[in-house]
Amino acid sequence: MPAGDAFTPDQLYDIERAVRNAEEASGLRFSVYVGGADSETRPFAIELLNELDDPDNTVLVYVDPAGRRLEIVSGAQARRQLSDTSAGLAALTMQTSFATGDLTGGLVTGVQQLGAHAHQAPLLHANNEPHKL
Repeated sequence: MPAGDAFTPDQLYDIERAVRNAEEASGLRFSVYVGGADSETRPFAIELLNELDDPDNTVLVYVDPAGRRLEIVSGAQARRQLSDTSAGLAALTMQTSFATGDLTGGLVTGVQQLGAHAHQAPLLHANNEPHKL
């Protein structure tokens, strides 16, 4: 997460924990980027996503606090688990916290919400052998 010096160690820990929890809940990868964009925010966020190790299975949360911008972008596989509606609800949650000056709380809550919405149900029958009668 760039711009890490804008956060205290405890705040970074909280954000990193939220990312880990979201990854465990969903099986997806999550990344948070806080900082200014070099260009328009959405193309910049997509560019950041594509630079990650596993962009197809990743959800990227991009926040530009100074520009009051928020983008949630996801790779092809991640979009199968996380609907636009769910991402929009998480964005609203984050924006509400950001509006009160709580950047860390907004990121933590939003990432947790994204992970919960992208949750995969556990596989109940892992045995691929046909049932015998």
